[in-house]
Amino acid sequence: MTTDCYEIRAIRYARHARRSPENFIGGDPHDVEMPLDYYVWVISNASRSLVVDTGFGDAMAAKRGRRIVEPVAKGLMALGLAAERIDEVIITHMHYDHAGNIPLFPRARFHLQDKEMEFATGRCMCHDLLSHGYEADDVVNLVRCVFDRRVEYHDGAAEIAPGVEVHHLGGHTKGLQAVRVRTERGWVVLASDASHFYAHLEQDRAFPVLYNLGDMLAGYKTLRRLASSPQHIVPGHDPLVMQRYPAAGTGLEDWIVRLDVEPTS
Repeated sequence: MTTDCYEIRAIRYARHARRSPENFIGGDPHDVEMPLDYYVWVISNASRSLVVDTGFGDAMAAKRGRRIVEPVAKGLMALGLAAERIDEVIITHMHYDHAGNIPLFPRARFHLQDKEMEFATGRCMCHDLLSHGYEADDVVNLVRCVFDRRVEYHDGAAEIAPGVEVHHLGGHTKGLQAVRVRTERGWVVLASDASHFYAHLEQDRAFPVLYNLGDMLAGYKTLRRLASSPQHIVPGHDPLVMQRYPAAGTGLEDWIVRLDVEPTS
């Protein structure tokens, strides 16, 4: 494997029971169980390891009515990584399930879009419908990291490391970014909440938590352009990820999977 080619692992750390009408603007006539899985991602090769998003912990799970499957730190340890030794973390956006647990990463530099910090600390947070996905303590933690010189801002597309890129999409939040990674099977795109489920992208439908619907729908075209194929796009919350990709090792079934290999379907 070359130095700019990576393995990617998805760590499932929490789950929330929902029905399908809750996951689409306009509802869903099928009205079936359609739970959310919560992930953080690890991008690694012989030269470096990067974490994408930081998840949330027990207190937030209790507050929001979510269920922790395995703590984020435990998932990292299962891959031989200690959170306190991680140097680079990409924050796709600052919702509680993607930017909690910041104190777990005391030495990390956080990569964030300018527009996301502007959004999370600006006038839009005066509206409950837009601020609901954010937690003040998480936002403050990242602001403190700014003053500690531990936040690197990006304005649009940027290379984080050779073979690892971020691309601003917006839509779900003003500063949402996806992550593009070079792997042996081609360019894999971690969509995060640009597409919560495969169904959103495949059916051109939208998740009901959003900042700009037009940007969300336009983001699907960008995801397809960035990825080597539609099968190289990984949604942010779909339980099917656990079924379509192989376990990252013995004993990691239904917990940690490899995304740099071909999906089974």
